[in-house]
Amino acid sequence: MAEDEEQKVRPFRVALEGSVRPGYEAQIVRGHSRPFALIGEWADGGALVGSEPVRVAAEDEDPFALAGNESDVSMPRVVTDDDSPEPFVGGGWFGYLGFGLGVPGETPTAQPPSPERLPRFSLAWYDHLLRLDRSGQWWFEALWTEARAKALEERLELLRKRLLDGAPPRRSFSTGPWRSDPWPQGHARAVQACRGRIAAGDLYQANVSLRLRSTLEGDPVDLFSQAAGALQPDRAAYLGDGQQAIASLSPELFLERRGNRVRSAPIKGTRPRPADDEAAVAARAELAGSGKDLAENTMIVDLVRNDLGRVCRSGSVEVTALAEPQAHPGVWHLVSEIEGELKPGVDDADLLAATFPPGSVTGAPKLAAIETIAELESNARQAFTGAIGFASPCAGLELNVAIRTFEVSGEQVWLDAGGGIVADSDPEAEAEEAASKAKPLLDAIGATAAQAADPADAPAVRRLGPHASPRPDPAAGIFETLGVSDGRPVNLEDHLARLRASVSTLYDQSLPGELADRILSEVTDTEGDLRLRIDFVPGQRIEMTFSPLAGLLGPVRLAPVTVPGGLGAHKWRDRRLLDALAAAVAPAVPLLVDLDGYVLEAAWASVFAAGIDGGFATPPLDGRILPGVGRQRFVELAGRDGENVAERPVRLSELRTASQVLVVNSLRGYLPAEITS
Repeated sequence: MAEDEEQKVRPFRVALEGSVRPGYEAQIVRGHSRPFALIGEWADGGALVGSEPVRVAAEDEDPFALAGNESDVSMPRVVTDDDSPEPFVGGGWFGYLGFGLGVPGETPTAQPPSPERLPRFSLAWYDHLLRLDRSGQWWFEALWTEARAKALEERLELLRKRLLDGAPPRRSFSTGPWRSDPWPQGHARAVQACRGRIAAGDLYQANVSLRLRSTLEGDPVDLFSQAAGALQPDRAAYLGDGQQAIASLSPELFLERRGNRVRSAPIKGTRPRPADDEAAVAARAELAGSGKDLAENTMIVDLVRNDLGRVCRSGSVEVTALAEPQAHPGVWHLVSEIEGELKPGVDDADLLAATFPPGSVTGAPKLAAIETIAELESNARQAFTGAIGFASPCAGLELNVAIRTFEVSGEQVWLDAGGGIVADSDPEAEAEEAASKAKPLLDAIGATAAQAADPADAPAVRRLGPHASPRPDPAAGIFETLGVSDGRPVNLEDHLARLRASVSTLYDQSLPGELADRILSEVTDTEGDLRLRIDFVPGQRIEMTFSPLAGLLGPVRLAPVTVPGGLGAHKWRDRRLLDALAAAVAPAVPLLVDLDGYVLEAAWASVFAAGIDGGFATPPLDGRILPGVGRQRFVELAGRDGENVAERPVRLSELRTASQVLVVNSLRGYLPAEITS
């Protein structure tokens, strides 16, 4: 058979017998490689289930281009005839696009640090799947090629047997108490800061979220099955990949493209939906009559209209529903719909370039909102507020907005929740709204919330200019500083270990093996006390510079400033945010504090409080602060001297009442400090 005949793609479909409990469709492919399940209104209603892809996108590929490139063999043209099945999905790219991808064509905005980490995107190409239609009939569908005929026949028989036997039963799982980061009062501070930016004219609206995190014992597919079965949202999605998984219970449609028609259904405006019918009707009426929520929804409708207008025929974009109250799991939402007709030649890559990330979970203007999100949130968004779904050569493009989404990595599990902030948003009410959105999901999996911390004082987040001061950009590189005394580097191995860890974590690279020898050679002929700076920038030669080490007299004056989530565990070359904070509090030194009022670190030193817990207390190495070499030396020496050092969260109020405050730095040693009012 000629090679082109072997590769020719034809739609293939066969009906299968069997049934699966609603919400449990993902169990059919339990234990398979890269399983997925889309349940609800996907592809005209029912479910799409698959596993064992024929290709997985590499991390250095452009995920947006993959969705639209029909000339590539990964998005083939399908040969159809009068007998071709309709409607039909057959296969395509399935997976997620993470929020951190940013706006296509724009430099991604640096995000806050986060202990949780997933790939920026995950896409795999499947040439077959199971489809449950709205009537309850199961189908095996495939993008059939003769080259894959034997493998597809084997998959058909395996999946046919799985359906006949019934999906494996759900197994038990459990999660620990769920802790909020920040706590509600800290989230209210972030909301208030966002309101300040809106009042100053920096933007009109931004979506600000918090994170709930816990630990998972068991398989995430069981968590998804229980939650999807209980809630039955419109756009549920499960994606599995080894130790990582996404379990989305989203009610929101981001994009649906069929042919040249595209539709989006943004959600803005929420109220809890009580179980009592009378109370539920009253809550619906309150939401429907809320001018604030209508304005919030209308702003996003205008943003989505503008996004779609960039790729749709002039005059074709129309609002087909505006702020309609709809019932969703545990809540009422205001839902709008916008439709349009794509211009000739526009493909899915162009459509995504014009619309991603979803406007309903960023804000307006979109780029200013993304900057504000990075400034005010305490954790980097992963899949959350990106999009999950598929791009198919037969069925078009369909993506949800990845809200109400559990994310899993190993034993870590987390859930983000938030809402759109406008000029008249009430900070406490916004914290309650975030909780009301998360509650149905936590209830569905039998979860419990950790006891909230007592409210604590924290400085208001400073507005340092019309644009949010950017978080450190990893692309700018990192650096290390150490002291040199009469030709000898001080604590060289400790500093190189920290630099080595950052280079590996951030850039998946290794330091040159001869770097230590090079440093020793450079410092041999130096005299007196010097400061050695080692700069590492990806793709460039490591640079070393010397400067005099000037003395510093104490006490150091520390001015508390709130930096949600801190700056992370790396010594960034990009110091724009720290420089802006330093200028705002000069001549004092910025003391970084989180939204919950807990101390992180000083701009250039670790912080210790004396007279607490029978000795010293210092913030823990939780990924939000630099693992200071001087800090570690202080802990070790104090231990040898019999001094107790507690590495635990330290409130700003504790620091203010401590018998002594020290700032510790490997270059400066230990210096007394005082806190400004």
